[in-house]
Amino acid sequence: MWFFGGSTKTDGETVAVASESSENMPGSNITRDTTPAAVLPQFELPAFDASKLHPLAGLDKELEYLDLDDEKLNTIEGTGNGILPSRGWNDDLCYGTGVLYLGGLGLGGLIGLNEGFKNLPPGTKDLTTGKIKPAPFKLKLNTVLNQVTKHGPHVGNSAGTLGLLYNVFDSILDRYRGKHDDYNSLASGALAGAFFKSTSGLKAMTYSSGLMTLAAACWCGFKRAIN
Repeated sequence: MWFFGGSTKTDGETVAVASESSENMPGSNITRDTTPAAVLPQFELPAFDASKLHPLAGLDKELEYLDLDDEKLNTIEGTGNGILPSRGWNDDLCYGTGVLYLGGLGLGGLIGLNEGFKNLPPGTKDLTTGKIKPAPFKLKLNTVLNQVTKHGPHVGNSAGTLGLLYNVFDSILDRYRGKHDDYNSLASGALAGAFFKSTSGLKAMTYSSGLMTLAAACWCGFKRAIN
């Protein structure tokens, strides 16, 4: 504020007015660049190295998702002959049930697809011309989808239940005998098949137990062929 005058402008306002007047003067060559400068984040700078943030982070190494610590693997005799490393019965239960459910879902979908194409609705006969008109495409598609959704979940649920029962019995026998071998797998298959059809009578239990024993034998042979 001036002591002997009526001006109330501050120093900042005075500088702003002076700069505006200098820009508006004729013959002035002063230009102002109002474009903001591009500022890169620090993690995009060439000098930034993420591996130096913390030496224990291991950012300079590749991620290995399927590798498990040897201390955490199942220590029962014979469990190291599997296709994937296992930490115990919970891994076997999740892997076995999930794989069988997805496999059964796909197999049931293929069965339903075949049944849907076999049972396509026939065409209708035109009474005036005597010609047969084909069924609408939407009706055919609906028939096929109905068969797929009918057989797919049914086979998938059955296969997943059998896989769950098999792994439960297999884990119990492994703990009881202290080792994992083909005899455990065959016995687990027989028990799982019998328990699965326990409400359908003795004959159905026998058939189911025999089929599951055969499936367990095929699984043991497959593991031996791979290992």
